[in-house]
Amino acid sequence: HERLTDLDEYTYFTQIVVAAHDETVALIASAGRIPPRVISYHPERGVRIHRRGSAETVALTAHAQPQPISWTGHDGDAVHGLYYPPTSERFTGVGLPPLLVYIHGGPTSQTQARYEPVHQYFATRGLAVLAVNHRGSTGYGRAYARQLYGQWGYYDVEDAASGVAHLVAQGLAAAGQAAIMGGSAGGYTVLQSLVDKPGVYRAGVCLYGISSHFGMETHKFEERYTALLLGDLPAAAALYRQRSPLYHADRIRDPLILFQGAEDNVVPRSQSDLIVAALAARANPVAHEYHVYDGEGHGFTQPATIEAYLLAALRFLQQHVVNG
Repeated sequence: HERLTDLDEYTYFTQIVVAAHDETVALIASAGRIPPRVISYHPERGVRIHRRGSAETVALTAHAQPQPISWTGHDGDAVHGLYYPPTSERFTGVGLPPLLVYIHGGPTSQTQARYEPVHQYFATRGLAVLAVNHRGSTGYGRAYARQLYGQWGYYDVEDAASGVAHLVAQGLAAAGQAAIMGGSAGGYTVLQSLVDKPGVYRAGVCLYGISSHFGMETHKFEERYTALLLGDLPAAAALYRQRSPLYHADRIRDPLILFQGAEDNVVPRSQSDLIVAALAARANPVAHEYHVYDGEGHGFTQPATIEAYLLAALRFLQQHVVNG
């Protein structure tokens, strides 16, 4: 086994097990630049790496180092996230880098300082990445997390847009070259952002996103979750419609690529089918693509699917954002 001296290079720990016979601790650890590893730690023997989650053929120094970042939201309150500077020499362009805003799922979760392969994929291909921990995200206190109650589709959208403005003002991203990406609840924020913030993003990348809140309340888990974030039906029906991108697809003017698992039982395929049909039926067409993957559920797991969607997303971003 490889031996290290301490845990300083790691920032994220999970599945921690303490040995019964001594002070050894076994766990899975990672960091912004370090893929997951199975390690053990002993106060005297230090850290040993027992197994690596990937081959780690790309040098750790070639990865982007996520940097905690905070900015002032549209209403003066603080918003938080992680900034991944672009690292690739192959994809270096002239001037400041284009920006990919990434919205986590949940929506009440967070992007943490662990290894995020999708973020690294785009950062190592010349894009700056901003992982937005919008209001409603965990990790910043109870008051911050609860701000999304009744405001889903508002604060997440506003906080992402103000993040774009902040990075441009700080000279960390090129003006007018931003895109937004997310899956599940993050995919919903992508769609709602294209509805409410036309022109802020040159493109959207939506993975199994919610296009209509009607119907989602029938899922055994989502029922109370949606009620908490938007309100109970039928009293909140007007808000459900206002915050459902499907009913405002005519306001989307920026290019959009959508990815969906055919067997998704959390955000069913119909959610993507309906908004794609609405986009196709418009008198004023908007550029869009739709990719459906058989055998995939909520979150892609097959290597061929992951490779296909990442390549398609990168091509779409290069066409509409980098070279658009």
